[in-house]
Amino acid sequence: MSANYHSIFTPANYQQRLENFDDYWVFTQQHGGELLESDKDLTKKKALLADFKANPVQLRTPLKDPDAFYRNYVEMQEDPKSLDKMTLLLTGMYKFARHEWVGIKGAWEFAPSMADANSLEDRISRIHLAEEFCHVRLFDEMLKTCGLDKVEWVPLSPWKEKVYEFFPKLPSIILNSPAFVTELMGVTFYLHLYPLIDEVFAEEPEVCTRLKALLDEITIDEIAHVGQRRNFINPIGMKVSKKLVKPFYTMFFNDIPEIGALFNIPQMIADGQNFDFNQLPEYMLARTWIPSYCQAAN
Repeated sequence: MSANYHSIFTPANYQQRLENFDDYWVFTQQHGGELLESDKDLTKKKALLADFKANPVQLRTPLKDPDAFYRNYVEMQEDPKSLDKMTLLLTGMYKFARHEWVGIKGAWEFAPSMADANSLEDRISRIHLAEEFCHVRLFDEMLKTCGLDKVEWVPLSPWKEKVYEFFPKLPSIILNSPAFVTELMGVTFYLHLYPLIDEVFAEEPEVCTRLKALLDEITIDEIAHVGQRRNFINPIGMKVSKKLVKPFYTMFFNDIPEIGALFNIPQMIADGQNFDFNQLPEYMLARTWIPSYCQAAN
């Protein structure tokens, strides 16, 4: 069977991208619900998380050494090779989500509120950021599902915080490609996380199913975000973006030692460079958004 989707790096002209902004706006209004700006939340996302919380799932066999998680989840204090795979998965997942949380904090403060948004792109970006805050809540729920209810979302080092605060203030011509690559990196990480959850939680089927259901909600949004962020970028910018995949993935993943211990980073880089939506399961494709110029003609 022929592929249904083109590469995410497929060039698109200005008119195509303009039409896709309109299409994405329709999608996002239906997908997340009404923006609750003061809560940095969306009505449908809030209800979904409430439903997960109302029907909790817990490990039948608690973590062998939860203190090992708490010693290492903010900064790795021990040799990663000395930790069991479940602890590494959970600390690495926290660190990845923590970077996302720090990044969106700065962007939320800088971006126009919905009331002050003067363009469709600004309104889309505000919804996008609210969805990212929802993702941090979902990650927090994933940790609670594993019995880790004392997790704190703490700032990064002062200079890293400054970098994240400065990043959204860059001119769009500079910002767009790195922002797109970071979204793509998120999808790549999540797609590699699914089989690891299956492996690590093989003897905890209820928790395994719940963790993947929570991760689904994050991944489906992030797939749409990849298309949305890509829509800002002209053909020359897409060539730049593809060249940024390897250095950005390498730099970011090297900052989280668990990722190197758990995953094949060269394969993750290759997956980012070759991303085209075709490897995604049908249930995700049915719920997400993909730019029309990345969809193969029937």
